[in-house]
Amino acid sequence: MFRDGQAGPCSAPAAAGAGVSTPCAPYNVVMLDLQDIFGAGGPLESALADFTVREPQRRMAERISAAIAWRETLVVEAGTGTGKTFAYLVPALLAGARVLISTGTRTLQDQLYAKDLPLVARALGRPATVAVLKGRSNYLCRYRLTQGAAALALALPAESPGADSALERIRRWALTTRTGDLAEVPGLSDADPVWGEVTSTRDNCLGQRCSEFASCHVALARRAAIEADVVIVNHHLLLADLALKEDGFADLLGAADAVILDEAHQIPDLATQFFGAEVGSRRIETLLADLEGRLHRRDALAAAAAEPLLTAARAVRLCLARMARALEGRGTRLEWTEAEPLLAADVGTLRVQLKGLTERLRGCESDAALAALAERCGELSANLERIGASDTQEGARSVQPQRRGFTLSLMPFDIAPRFQALINARACAWIFTSATLSLGEDFSHFTSRLGLAEAETLRIDSPFDFARQSVLYLPSALPEPNSAEHLAAVMRVARELIDAAGGGAFVLFTSHRALERAAALWRSAGGGLARYRLLVQGEAPRERLLQSFRADGNAVLFGTASFWEGVDVKGDALRLVVIEKLPFASPVDPLVRARIEHLQTSGGNAFRDYQLPEAALALKQGVGRLIRSEQDFGVVAICDPRLTSRSYGRVLLAALPPMRRTRLAAEALEFLRERAPQPVEVGA
Repeated sequence: MFRDGQAGPCSAPAAAGAGVSTPCAPYNVVMLDLQDIFGAGGPLESALADFTVREPQRRMAERISAAIAWRETLVVEAGTGTGKTFAYLVPALLAGARVLISTGTRTLQDQLYAKDLPLVARALGRPATVAVLKGRSNYLCRYRLTQGAAALALALPAESPGADSALERIRRWALTTRTGDLAEVPGLSDADPVWGEVTSTRDNCLGQRCSEFASCHVALARRAAIEADVVIVNHHLLLADLALKEDGFADLLGAADAVILDEAHQIPDLATQFFGAEVGSRRIETLLADLEGRLHRRDALAAAAAEPLLTAARAVRLCLARMARALEGRGTRLEWTEAEPLLAADVGTLRVQLKGLTERLRGCESDAALAALAERCGELSANLERIGASDTQEGARSVQPQRRGFTLSLMPFDIAPRFQALINARACAWIFTSATLSLGEDFSHFTSRLGLAEAETLRIDSPFDFARQSVLYLPSALPEPNSAEHLAAVMRVARELIDAAGGGAFVLFTSHRALERAAALWRSAGGGLARYRLLVQGEAPRERLLQSFRADGNAVLFGTASFWEGVDVKGDALRLVVIEKLPFASPVDPLVRARIEHLQTSGGNAFRDYQLPEAALALKQGVGRLIRSEQDFGVVAICDPRLTSRSYGRVLLAALPPMRRTRLAAEALEFLRERAPQPVEVGA
């Protein structure tokens, strides 16, 4: 690693999983402090054409630098426009430490790896070997390619005519790839049916028993990550390593001096999933299919030894079929108490059967494939045991019916002690950062869920001039959200605003049902609305919808939860955000209902301590879609009268940026008309 005062190469990695150094101009960063680096004429401004000097960014960098040096736990809310990515990358590189950076999305992973880290490293003249590590489903499995390719080539063309050619492309590429990242294969989509056949899962991976382990792309990527100075992962991988020690390849956190979690607002819910338990019928079916496939191979067990395993597998499959039939027609998630009468004794039967199958498989451990199946079956059996044995105080148990199947799950109510213990077990700095972690100056909703009560906190306001750039419009005289007339009224407000803006709008809904009804209302209206291109979530992949929205410039996009956060549209393409109603979690959802009941029986106030802060943070995310740069402008319209008629509305409004507020339609419409792009006349 490059040390203080030295000049040398800086990171410019060329491929996933490996770091490559390329020469860059020397820069003696030791002679500079962060004020110089982030200030006018500093290395960042000199190296980056679009760099803007921001005092809040420097302040954040200084606090993160101290946290890394002192191995502190720090929670930082950085308002939109702070430039938080550079604010943590600069101190991370200057510290000369081994740093693990975790993000919420693959998009941000790729941006850090391919763009941001090389730029900062080059500007500072600091060396860093950088590795990016993705989930195993992104990497080619050589074993599955060689073992299953022939059967795959025969099976897929009938339903997917292009599958054989895709397989041939993968075969040719597999001969030369260094990383095994399937994103390198030209024209191959992760939705292609071949993708899932040539990658492994935690379930079907043989790990160190695999004959291809020495050249396994997942194992090689993890080894590169262990040796790198900076490792970029996503939250799912981090939590798997933290909670599950996935694959047993290595502890990514073992040698880290600092862990930086960007988009950290996602961590509490994700950690709840990882610390819970889940058993899905599809996963069990896959296990049974893999078992039967192994037993029918020529080199498998003798018939006398195989038959008891096949008999046990058939019994499990019959039990799954009974349970699926019992849940048929139930489209929504059920609380455990609702599902128990339907499933009768089958859950207990399944538990006994899986335990018995596990014991039989463990008697065949001389066969590597069967030994791996024993581990999978044992994990399913243990999870089912935990779900069945838990009580109403531990967590929310539920059953989610699915097409030809179901998922049983346990979501623990309190993960704070376990998460805190895992954090405390590692003597490194922990930096949590996002644009939405606090309510005003209060971080307790976030920190209490993760057991971070002793963490240092820092709140940095956005540098944007919201009062000049935007208007928050709260329409008056709208029906209550539970009224049958509410959605139609929202669409009338939206149409008027969209016409004033000339398009360029997000209309955000709190449910798919409302979105579908709104899309039907829009399309049935016809008339002038036809001049705006309508993009509806679910009718195309999210990234394609966003690409179309940006390219059009005047489109209207209808979206639900996935468009409330993690979406960045800078410039004139987005100048209006209409929010159908306040994003309170549905109290009829079994998981929400169970958490409410748990808080009430524990003496807490479920609305104050759970529902309201969750809604405030979600609303903050949705409103945050509008202003993404100093040049952006626009209107946010929140079409929920409760924001002004209920006392809790003050809490929600206080969480939002300092936008100019109005209840007058004329003021919002005028703001949009004055700034809307002028239509280009045909032939002009």
